[in-house]
Amino acid sequence: MGRAASAPGAVTAGMPHLDAVSWQRTLAPYAKPRIGRSLLDLATAVLPYLALSLLMYRLLDVSYLLVLLVAIPASGFLVRTFILFHDCSHGSFLPSKRANIWLGTVLGLLVYSPFLRWRHDHAIHHATSGDLDRRGGGDVRTLTIVEYDALEPRARLAYRLFRNPLVMFGIGPIVALLIGPRIVSRDARPRMRRSVIGTNIALVVIVALLCWLMGWTAFVLVQAPTVLLAGSAGIWLFYVQHQFEDAYWESDDGWSYADAALRGSSYLKLPKVLQFFSGNIGLHHVHHLSARIPNYNLQRAHDENPIFHQVPTLGFRDGLRAVRLKLWDQEQGHMVTFAQARETRHECSDGVPPSAPL
Repeated sequence: MGRAASAPGAVTAGMPHLDAVSWQRTLAPYAKPRIGRSLLDLATAVLPYLALSLLMYRLLDVSYLLVLLVAIPASGFLVRTFILFHDCSHGSFLPSKRANIWLGTVLGLLVYSPFLRWRHDHAIHHATSGDLDRRGGGDVRTLTIVEYDALEPRARLAYRLFRNPLVMFGIGPIVALLIGPRIVSRDARPRMRRSVIGTNIALVVIVALLCWLMGWTAFVLVQAPTVLLAGSAGIWLFYVQHQFEDAYWESDDGWSYADAALRGSSYLKLPKVLQFFSGNIGLHHVHHLSARIPNYNLQRAHDENPIFHQVPTLGFRDGLRAVRLKLWDQEQGHMVTFAQARETRHECSDGVPPSAPL
């Protein structure tokens, strides 16, 4: 997975040094949404998704196998729709802040997510990504070897189950898209509470209307495979872009926003068709350094700026292999599998000093 290029310090070594003001100025030209291109994104995401969903409904009387086959591209367009929703949350999709909020709220109904609450949680992710002392805000739960070893057996089992691919990519989409966003936390701010409740009410009305028009069985048979496939793909994309071998994790006193973006967010080089469906989100290093760049400008920003040319790069197969990584080895500074963690414990028992706890 390119350890030499992405080892700690190597990403910034040899690059032109850019302080916050410098890189913000450098990337500012790319952070300008274009109405025409944004409308084209909508036309190549939302419209195909709705058209294929209607086709799936029509095919229910023909063959459910055909329905499942059509669900594959439909899920791709739903992922692409989610990326537009995501861009709206950063205020990067349309020039107007209010327009981003309105469009994001509407797209949120298609992806089952309350816009304002999701925007808030995702902003926390950007502000804390790679910070060991501020984990738990919009990221995938990740423990160090020392923390995992300190858990009770039942808690270890729960962590193993959570990180199991069958659970994460099988049950995960149901929790992340259908259950979690429906829940209002007791300490939520009024605005966040209204966002969740308002979205829930709107979804109840829309789903009830669709079930009345097509029958609840047909609705489930059409929506379930699309949502599950799209959800699994989305979770995988989010997972591998921060959970690769040489990811970046630092304690708060040594944490840097720029390093977290350039060393802790991978460049996931996907085949062109998958890059299209994923809305260029594989250029995650660019996105994390400047979240105001719309998805259609990410590739150009990467190509034209040397600061991005030494970032951790993963291919599609690297992304699949990254799913094996479960724990952060603070001593070695990289993600490890459970088996590699056992080897580390064995070395410690042979006299190698163990990692210090947080």
